[in-house]
Amino acid sequence: MTETTSSTRERTESFASLHDALRENIATVIQGKEEAIDLLLICLVAEGHLLVEDVPGVGKTSLAKALARSIDAPFGRIQFTPDLLPTDITGVNVWHRGAERFDLHRGPVFASILIADEINRASPKTQSALLEAMAERQVTIDGVRYPLGSPFFVIATQNPIEHEGTYALPESQLDRFLMKLSLGYPDRSAEIQMLQAHGENPVIDTLQPVLDVAQVNGLVAAARGVHVAEPLLGYLADLAAASRRHPAAAVGMSPRATLALQRAARARAATRGRNYVTPDDIKALAEPVLAHRILLTPDSLVSRRTSAEVVRELLATVPQPSPLDGQRSG
Repeated sequence: MTETTSSTRERTESFASLHDALRENIATVIQGKEEAIDLLLICLVAEGHLLVEDVPGVGKTSLAKALARSIDAPFGRIQFTPDLLPTDITGVNVWHRGAERFDLHRGPVFASILIADEINRASPKTQSALLEAMAERQVTIDGVRYPLGSPFFVIATQNPIEHEGTYALPESQLDRFLMKLSLGYPDRSAEIQMLQAHGENPVIDTLQPVLDVAQVNGLVAAARGVHVAEPLLGYLADLAAASRRHPAAAVGMSPRATLALQRAARARAATRGRNYVTPDDIKALAEPVLAHRILLTPDSLVSRRTSAEVVRELLATVPQPSPLDGQRSG
């Protein structure tokens, strides 16, 4: 084994250990949502942003708060409302009379982890202020650009668009989220655990950090170094091409979507202690990464087809490489 190979394996094993500590900390207060926690952490280390859509009361905000409490990093929260202004997100320059100058009052967007609660209750103009920061990792205030720190992870929650007082996010803005997921209701066992845990005290408020900013950035760096072999690159390209030909899809996977799936697959591989991607990494993440990016034809919408069904059909029909192909050096 070469020194480089040994170093890579040790770094990946260290990544998995830190990931497990973070996962277990969150799981102490979020019961029965192991898959959602996994996707949340993959999204974090893949340098993406997460959109959680579901009906009120199923734990969207609790999941986001549990992550924020588990990392020793600045975090902010924005409760989106119809009267929220863009400056309520980014901040504003305020005239300091005594010093004869403007002072910047930074908004909650200047945080490592930002919870954007009920993002689809604000106007499109206000939504855009946050989504611009997500895309460019900077904000512009009175013509001056201010870079955001690293990590910068937005966890946005939204209610289904059928609910009164909501504004649907445009497709171009949905594309800024690496993943979109739904929590669903807990099963009976998880709901009983929740009732027991929350009987007396707000458990989330008692969570202690298990990672700091430097460790999170180390996880991000480790995920970037995960190898994607040539056959896996071909598999990603084949999925993209098939999505664009699919009869139910008006718009298939964009190049950005293909890159997003690769980035997420790298992060998933690293969380499992591997320094290479396998076909299972891609298949496991295809639906949360791609479903909100594939637009259906009008006929498909009338037939009540879903983008998630299209993704599952792609996975069932596009030939996948052998799991051993992922270990090839390319």
